[in-house]
Amino acid sequence: MNMRAAPAELSSASFGIGQPVPRKEDPILVRGEGRYTDDLALDGQLYAAFVRSPHAHGLLNGIDTSAAKAMKGVVAVYTAADLEGQGYGPLRCQIDLPNRDGTPIRKPVRMALAAGKVRFAGDPVAVVVARTAVQARDAAEAVGLDIEVLPAVTSGEEALAPGAPLLYDEVPGNLVLDYHSGDAEKVAAAFAGAAYVARLRIVNNRVVVNPIEPRSAIASYDRKAGRYTLHAPSQGVFGLRNNLAAAMGVPAAKMRLVTGHVGGSFGMKASVFPEHVALLHAARLLKKPVKWTDQRSESFVADHHGRDMVFEAELALDARGRFLATRFTGIGNMGGYLSPVGPMMASLNIGKNSVGMYRTPLVEVLAKCAVTNTPPIGAYRGAGRPEGNYFMERLIDTAAREMGIDSAELRRRNLVKPAQLPWTTPIGTVYDSGDFPALFAQALEAADWKGYAARLRQSRKAGKLRGRGIGCYLEVTAPPTNEMGGLHFEADGSVTIVTGTLDYGQGHWTPFAQILSSQLGVPFDRIRLVQGDSDRLIAGGGTGGSKSVMASGSAIIEASELVIEKGKLLAAHVLEAAPVDIEFAGGEFRIAGTDRRIGIMTLAERLRTGTPFPADLPQSLDVDHVFKAAPSAYPNGCHIAEVEIDPETGQVEIASYVMVNDFGVVVNPLIVEGQLHGGVVQGIGQALYEMTVYDEAGQLMTGSFMDYALPRAADVPFFSFASRGVPTATNRVGAKGCGEAGCAGSLPSVMNAVVDALAPHGVRHLDMPATPLAIWKSIHARD
Repeated sequence: MNMRAAPAELSSASFGIGQPVPRKEDPILVRGEGRYTDDLALDGQLYAAFVRSPHAHGLLNGIDTSAAKAMKGVVAVYTAADLEGQGYGPLRCQIDLPNRDGTPIRKPVRMALAAGKVRFAGDPVAVVVARTAVQARDAAEAVGLDIEVLPAVTSGEEALAPGAPLLYDEVPGNLVLDYHSGDAEKVAAAFAGAAYVARLRIVNNRVVVNPIEPRSAIASYDRKAGRYTLHAPSQGVFGLRNNLAAAMGVPAAKMRLVTGHVGGSFGMKASVFPEHVALLHAARLLKKPVKWTDQRSESFVADHHGRDMVFEAELALDARGRFLATRFTGIGNMGGYLSPVGPMMASLNIGKNSVGMYRTPLVEVLAKCAVTNTPPIGAYRGAGRPEGNYFMERLIDTAAREMGIDSAELRRRNLVKPAQLPWTTPIGTVYDSGDFPALFAQALEAADWKGYAARLRQSRKAGKLRGRGIGCYLEVTAPPTNEMGGLHFEADGSVTIVTGTLDYGQGHWTPFAQILSSQLGVPFDRIRLVQGDSDRLIAGGGTGGSKSVMASGSAIIEASELVIEKGKLLAAHVLEAAPVDIEFAGGEFRIAGTDRRIGIMTLAERLRTGTPFPADLPQSLDVDHVFKAAPSAYPNGCHIAEVEIDPETGQVEIASYVMVNDFGVVVNPLIVEGQLHGGVVQGIGQALYEMTVYDEAGQLMTGSFMDYALPRAADVPFFSFASRGVPTATNRVGAKGCGEAGCAGSLPSVMNAVVDALAPHGVRHLDMPATPLAIWKSIHARD
């Protein structure tokens, strides 16, 4: 259970919507008072360690646990055979997209522990439980595995090639989904009649998620109640509780999920993992809590990875540079198993997000999703949205250069104009708000687009290459989900917000408190937040897809309105007036046209401690409300990067980075800017540094921070940030979401800038990551 409270009472006037209130979550963390899952200890707990396949592909002919069971402190060792017949279900993929021929997607079954076959290096095959963590890890190394090694395949293209090693007998050709969207005939006609066609083969590199906090869990079982409890980091306890219950084969009421502080997730911790099922099984049989915390070396091979797709991207234009159609033909690498949303990123979300803020009339997506001998691909900050934007923006820059049109001018010609809103895209999404031309113009001015020539001359004098790149984006936020808005007036004079989104680094308590303070006038310092205990929730969509403020914020607003309705009835009784004569403003109920009033906090206290109210009136101001899902919103923006490259070494320096974003109503500008900083740096990491590398046997060669590069503070510049918000009418707050926009803007802006800098050397395209070696090779490719 997450509870947040500020230390001193603060008036609501300066802490409402739109105010740059510093995050009140941070002092707790800075003082070292955070409570992460690994900080917890339950009485009598045991410790688990997992035995993982050392091979990427092979027949699992046997598991010898005898030596491990004989070791000091070992309590039990479980394999897939021990979990069979217990009623447990598979770990499910939730995506039901059809194949282009109408047949359903193939979903190979994954149980918690591998049996019969292993499908990636890191695939869990057994769990050891001991009295200490060290004993469990030592015993895990003593478990013998009889694996008949099979050839491995690690890329989607290789997996679909004729004669490739098959991961599943029931998945011919390793193809789980052959996806198609769009009108193929109309798109083909548009390309046939185009004056120019831009084509690029674009690789979106696989990345390791690498949150600060590794995965961790403590499982326990109440035998009398027949009920499981799992303490684990997550992105929302309500939905994950339901999925855990399904995996364990029990009703949702028999499962409780509790999440404390979370040290980052980026999409990864939203899933049920095999370890959860194995730990809950062990806790039930051993009648004691069982704890496990991932080692960083395990995280590299056992967590879900992100991105990993390759597409042939095409853009058709007329002679004036107007967009006629786009076509994206590609392959998404799913890894060894399908994660809950694995197929979504390379299929549905490419089409939705490649459209961007442009008037492209036709879009076609042809995507094949393949299984390979690598860790499963899961949602990763943006989950297909940065990928779609990246493909489109690289095409636009390519077309501009080859048609001899300024890249900014080409974009300007194709932007949707405010007078054309609401705008229905060929994908069926409807943009309800925004001013894309004005936002674009503001970004160009902020980046001093016209003054670039002088900076270019200065770089050349210094012997450096310089380039600039634009990254326009428009994202389609996560699908709608119902969200709880609970408001409870507590005995200590505080007010608790209960909601089903979850803060795993974003900073929810502060903006949620700002919304409540704006609605009810509740003092900012007296607001608490509960969001991490499934037993406290009646609904909850979790945090993901940049929808938290839209969902929880709307739920808080609607719950506040219900509180006011109840309060008017109660205030009318106290003030001896008719309910119709009661008004509410500034945290006070008053009789219209008079100075007779009662504050909402005073009214709540009187309900608790004063004379009982008549039975036909509400007996508290408490509300437990469910906000019915708001549709997706469309955050958008323009990011502009300039880079300098040392041609002798290939080293890239980001010289400047400017961004202007439309997030609708911004509840807290400081938090929004922080979200953008984080997302931009994450995108820079993928663009310039991060990439997984596998050898022919399927072994991860970049399995530690010695080999896998993450961006550091010195690698990024100070950012120029501005908001140009146009409120949306699709949710009560008017917000559009911001959490993943940084990646969507930084991937194309940085890579467009790199390619622009290299263009004098004949470089037309460079795939991510643009490492010094890759850049140096591209410069000298024609030597």
